[in-house]
Amino acid sequence: MNECETCAYYCYDDELECWICVMNPDEDEYARLIQGYYKRCPYYHDGDEYKISRKQ
Repeated sequence: MNECETCAYYCYDDELECWICVMNPDEDEYARLIQGYYKRCPYYHDGDEYKISRKQ
């Protein structure tokens, strides 16, 4: 599974009819992300709201 699929910032856009990242990084950040400069996306935020409650 792609990391983006579980990110809170990965949303479906009805106008474009596709999934997009709503963080909208600037051009330099996007280039670093695509080139593999980061091991993980610096904007990643786990979208699983129930993760903590399952541990209890």
